[in-house]
Amino acid sequence: MFQLPARLVGAAVALTLAAATPAFAQQLELKLMAPAAPGGGWDQTARSMQQALVAAGVARSVQVTNVPGAGGSVGIAQFVNGAKGDGNQLMVNGFVMVGALAMNKSPVTLEQVTPIARLTEEIQVIVVPANSPIKTAQDLAAAVKADIAKVTFAGGSAGGVDHVMAALFAGAVGADAKKINYIPFSGGGESLAAILGAKVTAGISGLSEYDGQIKSGKLRAIGVTSEKRIPGSDIPTFKEQGIDLVIANWRSVVAPPGITPEQRKTLSDAVEKMVKSDAWKDILKQKGWEDAYLGGDAFADFLKKETVRVTDVLRSVGLVKS
Repeated sequence: MFQLPARLVGAAVALTLAAATPAFAQQLELKLMAPAAPGGGWDQTARSMQQALVAAGVARSVQVTNVPGAGGSVGIAQFVNGAKGDGNQLMVNGFVMVGALAMNKSPVTLEQVTPIARLTEEIQVIVVPANSPIKTAQDLAAAVKADIAKVTFAGGSAGGVDHVMAALFAGAVGADAKKINYIPFSGGGESLAAILGAKVTAGISGLSEYDGQIKSGKLRAIGVTSEKRIPGSDIPTFKEQGIDLVIANWRSVVAPPGITPEQRKTLSDAVEKMVKSDAWKDILKQKGWEDAYLGGDAFADFLKKETVRVTDVLRSVGLVKS
């Protein structure tokens, strides 16, 4: 029986393996920017993408870099100016960047990047201390309408999703959003202490941040910002309580300006394959993130509308000048 030399057998095996690997995986060596310090939400998203893209065979390698500063304003400026036309670079961003760019009057805007996809979102919640006389969203609405200055909201940084949500709540119940009494805290621990100590009327954050205190009975959740009630949860939505408040803290990924339609399609396809992979689904479960994948032109349209909405809200509370 005729036998191939060992070196030819090895070459044949290598060719077979190469053929079985998706073509784009052989080519993609990506650089992924997290425009924030290590450890935060954007950094976690970038490193999770790095893990999933490689594990799913979508990319050969993914290098993550951190460029912190000014809510992502420093990172996006570097990305837009330094990565222009590079079809192997991506940047993680999200809701917070929209507000930061508007407040910092950044010369670089999200209109300059190439939208790829929204990835995840986290639903927001308003909580009060367990012994608060406020039991429902309508109770809080009544207090806000009676004397908005006396109702204090604790949340994250000025202009972030928590602040925007406080303004949207005031507007949705017919109060003057310009007069909201919002107290920003740099960390979740500080705001939680203020809420538990009844130093503020209510607290605003992502649901996961207060979930433990809600379940233990230390905090009362009076409403969540999802369109429909979260499966398995007994927390009512604001909508079902007659208040039109729907908002989520989303995270997404974008490409540089100046890439070709072919490069955009390659990156979009890679992200879509990653999102559908078991590796990514496992990460979502581990992190408690909601899958909010939205790709292509639908995401580009969402980004435009969200930028207008957030900028208008920040203008209404005086954080962005006309």
